[in-house]
Amino acid sequence: MTASNETAGNGIGVEKTAATGTRRQSEANQKLKYISLAVLVVQNASLILSIRYTRTLPGERFFATTAVVMAELLKVATCLLLILLQKRGNLKEFLVLLYNSIFIQYLDTLKLAVPSLIYTLQNNLQYVAISNLPAATFQVTYQLKILTTAIFSVMMLHKSLSRLQWISLLLLFAGVAIVQVEQEGGRKEASVKNDNQSYTKGLAAVIVSCLSSGFAGVYFEKILKGSSASVWMRNIQLGIFGGVLGLLGMWWNDGAAIGEKGFFFGYTPLVWGVIFNQAFGGLLVAVVVKYADNILKGFATSFSIIVSTVTSVYLFGFHVDLLFALGAGLVIGAVYMYSLPKGASGLPPGLLPSSLSSSLSSSAGAVSSGVRNQLSGGTDSETDPFLAKSVLVK
Repeated sequence: MTASNETAGNGIGVEKTAATGTRRQSEANQKLKYISLAVLVVQNASLILSIRYTRTLPGERFFATTAVVMAELLKVATCLLLILLQKRGNLKEFLVLLYNSIFIQYLDTLKLAVPSLIYTLQNNLQYVAISNLPAATFQVTYQLKILTTAIFSVMMLHKSLSRLQWISLLLLFAGVAIVQVEQEGGRKEASVKNDNQSYTKGLAAVIVSCLSSGFAGVYFEKILKGSSASVWMRNIQLGIFGGVLGLLGMWWNDGAAIGEKGFFFGYTPLVWGVIFNQAFGGLLVAVVVKYADNILKGFATSFSIIVSTVTSVYLFGFHVDLLFALGAGLVIGAVYMYSLPKGASGLPPGLLPSSLSSSLSSSAGAVSSGVRNQLSGGTDSETDPFLAKSVLVK
């Protein structure tokens, strides 16, 4: 064999090896996408269902304000540990980074006081809403945060929405309205008639929570443009303010009762599960979401609504009638439509022609880049306002 033939053979071998490696990487990424989908569905549905279950058990309830504080403390502790691991256990570098990021750049840290206040308020309102609304009704109504986020994005960031997205927002609003008409028609979950629960109070809490979620998410993106801080550092900065504000809210709302009964009154293994889910759920999703494109995130939200509804039927005796099914169906469809990338067919990746599959694969990479930009505070013209703050920072 001549030298040229040997070189050509080696070149072909390298190309085959590279092609095999690329194919394996593609298959691995595809698996990670669906693992991400499963994680998003489980986290979204389990948090709401577990809060609802713990807040409707007979007997005295645990203090929601203490649960919010504990979630913030756990989140900060986890982020500190992750940063320490990134520094390979070098305590000096770790402390220098914290000092520079939190104290030297104090103006950057202070910018997070406003969204942190809103997030703390929102976390408390979610407990109020889920304590007073059926889990399925809360899950459907809470999707209004997509509408509020979109509106604030247009107003504050001057983002443009596609025609399909505007249509999906109208469908979303219509679906939520139908669900509320059905609930007000007297077909509420039996436990809502309990004297300890108020449907009106729960509805007001979820609406305010949606408004605060939309504003805080867009404000967070706006004030952090050009920042290079990691998502873990941002969560530490948010958690510092969130913990302090949560303690103030705890003292203001439940101070006397906590002084009498104790900080951990009513805590059971299930309650600890709720707290860990709330603390680590957002961090976990922030890690895995880069493997999931917009279509899969739309599927995840839709599936979580279905899971919450079906589980509510068995756990809480929730009644699903035609009107509720219509409203929930509109919301599910709207969420999916809103999450579609511009120009996509809307079909799951496995059903797309090969010519379109490659383009969707590249779009997944673009979405991942957009998520990373938003995590670091940067901007991207295609950054999807559908991503809730719980996915990104909390």
